[in-house]
Amino acid sequence: MWTLVLNCGSSSLKFALLDPDTRELQLSGLAERLGVDGASLRLDRDGERRTHDLKGGGHAAALDRLLAELSALGLLDGVAAVGHRVVHGGERFSAPARITPEVMEAIRACVPLAPLHNPANIAGIEAAQAAFPGVPQVAVFDTAFHQTMPPVAYRYAVPEAWYHHYGVRRYGFHGTSHAYVAGEAAGMLGRPLEDLNLITAHLGNGSSVCAVAGGRSVDTSMGLTPLEGLVMGTRSGDVDPGLHDYVARQSGLSLSEVTGALNRESGLLGLSNLASDMRELEEAAGRGHAGARLALDVFVYRLAGTVAQMAAALGRVDGLVFTGGIGENSASVRAQTLARLGFLGFALDEKANAAAVRGGSGLVTRTGTLPALVVNTNEELMIARQTQDVVTGS
Repeated sequence: MWTLVLNCGSSSLKFALLDPDTRELQLSGLAERLGVDGASLRLDRDGERRTHDLKGGGHAAALDRLLAELSALGLLDGVAAVGHRVVHGGERFSAPARITPEVMEAIRACVPLAPLHNPANIAGIEAAQAAFPGVPQVAVFDTAFHQTMPPVAYRYAVPEAWYHHYGVRRYGFHGTSHAYVAGEAAGMLGRPLEDLNLITAHLGNGSSVCAVAGGRSVDTSMGLTPLEGLVMGTRSGDVDPGLHDYVARQSGLSLSEVTGALNRESGLLGLSNLASDMRELEEAAGRGHAGARLALDVFVYRLAGTVAQMAAALGRVDGLVFTGGIGENSASVRAQTLARLGFLGFALDEKANAAAVRGGSGLVTRTGTLPALVVNTNEELMIARQTQDVVTGS
């Protein structure tokens, strides 16, 4: 029996059909540009890739096409459960939840906290409920893993009424990835997760760092929204809160437009004035592009500082984990970050670091020094496992 994992973005749908026990993957793929011209669905199976034109269709059309493919492959009746990534669960959810009308209402109530993400997650859930009547559906929340943070880590120094009336606090994101790689890293290090203090760095177009003590999140770099924290592909990360009012007054932009620019026109793209993709920036920096060099330097500077902050939260550090598209594939970012963190006890193994790309993993530091390692994240597998646990009552 298979678990179907759905990860809905505002205009995309990532999916995978797998067995959470054996890790066997039947198929995976991505539907993108949903709702506009050029909408398409890409399906990968057994090393082969097929692409289907969705003719401008949305999430429902993508799921209809996926259903047709599953039926043609004889896999439709084997779908035992559907697991959904839901970005924001607020304070209500500290664990995955079987989707009921009450759970759906709670997810809708979190829309103001994640206006770009939760509506898409809801659309995916509704489409899957229509497509798989009677099949258990489970919501797995990005924020749930971080609900173990203490108040000293999640409370902002703002009027208390903002917290109680509006939910203004730090929630954190990428929880599924942080939880997965912490567990995998413990296995690689040959130590029980419960005995380890780890710092996990999920680095991609969206990036965050997490302090994991005994398998529990005690601090993380993202906050009320995924805009707080590290420099990201197009997101600014931390800025002076006074920037909003200042730029609005100087430019005539609305506060909403300023926030939009901080989300979509900033980060690596804004600093470099060239690109948001780390690969392109590393190539450009190698050719002497000053903006690309600046973007990379700021990214690493902020990352190292945040890792040091998480070390302070933990008190003792047993290892640092790099994951995500950048964390798994940029040997340069890892090397520069660890060079700044030598005072914590890291010492780079250049050969091992160079080999840990394109699926390579493992230690990238010298024997006898504080371990830093690359772990390939697998959010789909983690969502499938958590979905199975909810359905079976494990």
